Amino acid sequence: MVRFFSMLWKRKELIPLVTLMAAAASGATTVCIYFLTTKSDVIINKTSNPTPWENVDPNTPQKLMTINQKWQPVEELQILKGYNK
Repeated sequence: MVRFFSMLWKRKELIPLVTLMAAAASGATTVCIYFLTTKSDVIINKTSNPTPWENVDPNTPQKLMTINQKWQPVEELQILKGYNK
């Protein structure tokens, strides 16, 4: 670790590159943790629930940004869902 900082001190042109790479890595980690904890369509444990798509609320947007999304149930799927129950 000391060698890394001494190298940065000798080559100061690397400091912006190291800073940007650290910011990108921390941002990617933060976004991954955000999606794993808040989004219902991201599933880690598939063994506890064999049909996780049934729990997704169609009225809440699943994307980061949604523009003019309207959900309407498909009649054929509703009929098939009625047969399974």
